[in-house]
Amino acid sequence: MNAEMPPGRQALRLVEAMLFASAEPLSERDLAERLPAGSDVPALLAQLQGECAPRGVQLARAGAGWSFVTAADLSPLLARERRIEKKLSRAAIETLAVIAYHQPVTRGEIEEIRGVQLGKGTLDALFEHGWIEPRGRRETPGRPVTWVTTDGFLRHFGLGTTAELPNVDELRAAGLLDARPAIRVLQPDGGDDAGGPSVAIEPLDPDGG
Repeated sequence: MNAEMPPGRQALRLVEAMLFASAEPLSERDLAERLPAGSDVPALLAQLQGECAPRGVQLARAGAGWSFVTAADLSPLLARERRIEKKLSRAAIETLAVIAYHQPVTRGEIEEIRGVQLGKGTLDALFEHGWIEPRGRRETPGRPVTWVTTDGFLRHFGLGTTAELPNVDELRAAGLLDARPAIRVLQPDGGDDAGGPSVAIEPLDPDGG
């Protein structure tokens, strides 16, 4: 260790070096195992994150992992066209949204929320992308598997935690949900009060309601 450098500064440099050298995000536990005993890992990460804030490469958290990422304002300048080998279907995207807002959730619960049967391979496609993973079983008859999103999902969408997912009001403001109240029951004659056809609108509720 450099005798002229304060121990705290040396620990900060070590955290930076480990994150830079790692091909995968590192958790606070991963970092603590290589740091001097008694190091305040959260404080070191917060300090490094602050120092990197104005730089082109910044420190970001996704779930339990920390890694260096390109500054958001520079990403468009570095983007380049690339071939996408497998594009997600609309059903897969809707399924991913249901899992993100209602996790942990079973296949049957996903089908109930979406109102349609889940196609074969939909969950497999999301699992292959590394965006969902199984998380135990529901203590109900049949003990179905429950699904949750992964840290890879958070990294891909630039989120620190699932708490940063947009709420219903934000989705409506972005034009992604109908601003009218949800119509949960169709009229017996197939029409609404105005005489036109009813449309069932069931926006996802981030609070699980």
